Amino acid sequence: MNRHIFLMSSLILTLLVLAGCQHKSANVIPPPPAPIVISEPQPAPVAIAEPIVPPAVTIEPNIPAIPPEPNIAQSPATEPNVQKPAVIEPAPAKPAESNSVQAQADVTVKNSSAQFCGICTDFLGKYVDQQGLVDYRALSRKKLEVAELLDKFKVLSRDDYNSWSKDDKLALWINGYNLEFIKIILGNYPIESTRALRLFWPPNSIKHIKGIWDDYKFIIMEEEFTLREIETKYFVKEFGDPRVIFAIYYGSASGPPLRNEAYCGATLTAQLDDQVKKFLESGQAFKIDRENQKVLLSSIFSSTWYGGRFIGSYGTDLKFKQQTPEVRAVLNFLTKYISPQEVSFLETGNYTVEFMRYDWTLNERAGQ
Repeated sequence: MNRHIFLMSSLILTLLVLAGCQHKSANVIPPPPAPIVISEPQPAPVAIAEPIVPPAVTIEPNIPAIPPEPNIAQSPATEPNVQKPAVIEPAPAKPAESNSVQAQADVTVKNSSAQFCGICTDFLGKYVDQQGLVDYRALSRKKLEVAELLDKFKVLSRDDYNSWSKDDKLALWINGYNLEFIKIILGNYPIESTRALRLFWPPNSIKHIKGIWDDYKFIIMEEEFTLREIETKYFVKEFGDPRVIFAIYYGSASGPPLRNEAYCGATLTAQLDDQVKKFLESGQAFKIDRENQKVLLSSIFSSTWYGGRFIGSYGTDLKFKQQTPEVRAVLNFLTKYISPQEVSFLETGNYTVEFMRYDWTLNERAGQ
């Protein structure tokens, strides 16, 4: 009996233990909250993807110069290509370059003509004084310098010359003429004379140099000339300005003074007018002798020299009727440069015109 009771109690106890264990295991299983744990981390990818966008906005600091493109923030890898159009700007560059080339061409033309003016002024400034006297003794030791200067006239391009203004061209021929004249004198310096010729001209006169206007040849722009040919072709036929008569060099005391600067296109008109005034004021060109009722003119104004060259621009039949056409033209020309009192005398006075004796003494600087 007792054994049966014991067995029953053990069976009941075993069942109770099994039931308790089953109950505990039932409490352990329900962790289906595990889906909750799995679902909560899902926001993390969103949080990681979002912060990448802001840094892309600050990648290109120079982009504000270009109108912003809508896709720049989303495709930074393509942004480096955006800078190229901003730097190149091909459309506006062409006109700017064209204008620059044209401006450079204009400067080249100006510099080309101004170059001859500058180098000739440097030369004349060293060897010619304010009175127009030339230091031939110093120049006789500088013949290479003269030759090098005139070589620049030889190789001047005719195309460059043709691009110059009319005044630039005329200035070139005056300077070339004067420098070639000086070179001819240097080639014969000191001037030698014969006893017979000294009866007519001073010992150092250029009249002792034979063929100075017609026999000596030189090259300008690869073309051969004599002094006479330059006068005829350019000073008379092409330009026809009688004021050039006062600008060209005569190598003598009675001629117009040689300037110690070159003639330049930019100032040519003022220089030519100044030359006329200087010559008229020198006493070698024009004088009024009221006491003897005479007007004295340089031999340069005579019909055998350059008087006829004034007829084209200054010829007149209305005034100075008692004079020859050449003298009328010369007197009419002079009225543009002399005082009102002198003009009145020429236009209304009774006088005779005489030409002064010409002094062929070399215009050499004294004491050299």
